[in-house]
Amino acid sequence: MRVMHVITRMIVGGAQENTLYNCRDLAREFGDDVILITGPSEGAEGKLLAQTDTQGLLIDNHPSLVRSISPLDDYSALQALKAAIRNWQPDVVHTHSAKAGLLGRAAAWSRRVPCVVHTVHGAPFHPFQRRTSRWFFIQCERWAAKRCHHMISVADAMTDLMVKAKVANQDKFTTIYSGMDVEPFLHSDNDRESVRGALGFASSDIVFGKIARLFHLKGHCYVIEAAEQVCRSQPNARFLFVGDGILREQFELEIARRGMSDRFVFTGVVPPVRVPSLVGAMDVLVHTSLREGLARALPQALISGKPVISYDIDGAKEVVLNGITGFIIPPKEIDSLADAMITLAKSKLMRSEMGRKGRELFTEQFRHETMTQRIRELYLRVSRKQFS
Repeated sequence: MRVMHVITRMIVGGAQENTLYNCRDLAREFGDDVILITGPSEGAEGKLLAQTDTQGLLIDNHPSLVRSISPLDDYSALQALKAAIRNWQPDVVHTHSAKAGLLGRAAAWSRRVPCVVHTVHGAPFHPFQRRTSRWFFIQCERWAAKRCHHMISVADAMTDLMVKAKVANQDKFTTIYSGMDVEPFLHSDNDRESVRGALGFASSDIVFGKIARLFHLKGHCYVIEAAEQVCRSQPNARFLFVGDGILREQFELEIARRGMSDRFVFTGVVPPVRVPSLVGAMDVLVHTSLREGLARALPQALISGKPVISYDIDGAKEVVLNGITGFIIPPKEIDSLADAMITLAKSKLMRSEMGRKGRELFTEQFRHETMTQRIRELYLRVSRKQFS
């Protein structure tokens, strides 16, 4: 098959890693011709393509395919995508992210591509934005949904959200969990003590980790606020923020103001290959984002044998089984977040049992090979339907 993937920024992030694994698997495991069309990878998050193996992939960078709304750039990107489709003649156009999803689907539909698929990694509309913005993005998604044959959700919660907003009917969605290389996470504890030592953690410290861009709606502020209660109860509690972003200085100043600078470690941008060892250095993963499809950090931690604490947003509760693999709590709750952290800090046995159960339940489900196999089957099913 000839498969064209379209996404805006190939930064270090979950949607981007998902897309790259899919591209590589299609090329290497199935012998498909694959092209990845992307825009400028700008931002403090890091450039994924510069940090990973892209051998065998054709990558086409379009400067006008930017994330923010820009009428001139958007028109230019639309024309460039139409030209790329006309010249490359794909059997499948598979789009990712809101902007690329809108423009990519419009271009592919106008060129009558046999199979047009869009992955919903996270909806562009959410309860924490202005009503007018939410309405606008819902209208955009409804329009784009009519210009593709099928949509993939990375969690059942994404389908429920889109159906409730009347973006499309239930039968237009299939849930396929976002795949990853699970093997490094199965062995993430191999260098635990040396990694913890390099980060400045003692063997007796209980380390609560968070993996996310230091950005709005990612919820680092709630961890910082809850940390005061945790530290009063647990003198050996420490906190590890993996990632970088525009809010780093603000967070560091707030932590210092609260007198907790010695409790927090910031890694800055890290290449994906380092993430497993950093998860291995943690005792508990905390996820306090207010908007996420299904954060990859959650299954990554569980596959590593670590319990998780998450706000109850989007697809989190599909892997954070309350009292079984971790704790799920209402968004923005500070006291509940602190209580969950204190509970896990006090019980090594509970941490061990929850982590063991998470590894048992989710290792096979989140293999990238499983994801790509299911996606390719979907391509074939949609293509056959168009020609039947």
